[in-house]
Amino acid sequence: MKKVAYITDPIFLRHDTGPDHPESAERLIAIDRAVTTIKSDCITLCSFRVSEKILELIHTPAQIEEVREASFYQKAIDSDTICSVDSYDAALAAVGTGIIAVDGIAEGRFERAFCAVRPPGHHATTAQSMGFCLFNNIAVCARYAQEKGYRKVMIVDFDVHHGNGTQDAFWEDSSVFYFGTHQAFAYPGTGDPGHIGSSEGKGYTSNHPLMPGSGDEEILDIYRNEYREAVDFFVPDILLVSAGYDLHESDPLASLNVTTEGIRMIVRELFDSTDVPVIFFLEGGYDTEALGQNVLVTLEEMLR
Repeated sequence: MKKVAYITDPIFLRHDTGPDHPESAERLIAIDRAVTTIKSDCITLCSFRVSEKILELIHTPAQIEEVREASFYQKAIDSDTICSVDSYDAALAAVGTGIIAVDGIAEGRFERAFCAVRPPGHHATTAQSMGFCLFNNIAVCARYAQEKGYRKVMIVDFDVHHGNGTQDAFWEDSSVFYFGTHQAFAYPGTGDPGHIGSSEGKGYTSNHPLMPGSGDEEILDIYRNEYREAVDFFVPDILLVSAGYDLHESDPLASLNVTTEGIRMIVRELFDSTDVPVIFFLEGGYDTEALGQNVLVTLEEMLR
């Protein structure tokens, strides 16, 4: 059985997005309830608040200050991206989970990690918070992992919404390979198959939009073929996963029909394709009961 860390923090529950917002604390409460038993098989860790120096591996000082001020004044960055008094600290801790995960893997304490975080991160660009996301947790982790010696970082994003912020951060970078599947024509409207990076990064971005109504068969075909080809081409040192469970058939914000068993098989494909260290970051997933079950099957596969 693999050594797996489960990393979270109570501060995530205090990131208050207001009544009726889909990205709520109930998401983590539902996950914790669903994985209670299996967590005993994991190494459970608490996060910490990262420094601005860590954030600046990806984000501009102006963006960091905008998030800090939005949290202090309890105001919205945009209509979807809400800050409360604890949001800045929660965002720092969300980034911190990735730092703890990389350090733990580098020190040999565990081989895989699941970061149960909020706010999510993959829509945040290097200069703008958006789409529920304040800082880009996985992008900062990628740069930190490179500082720790994992030079070739592969990022897989199976959230139903395209990870525009993550893609943009590494658009001209051949040391980070971004591989994404998402629902076509959904927010934020990016992720065209023809978008493959530019300059040094040309060919190191791979987008695979799925038509609304697509399910297990369509998405698994991508992971069994195009994804495996990408891994064989890139040969990563570490794999980071934007785990957005809003691809599930029950999700209220999307229109894919991927089942819980389909999600299990996607995760299995990720592990069967390479044996490098793996870190998962929670992104979307807004049917709370389904979210808990989908994280549970992810942990089961991580431990396998």
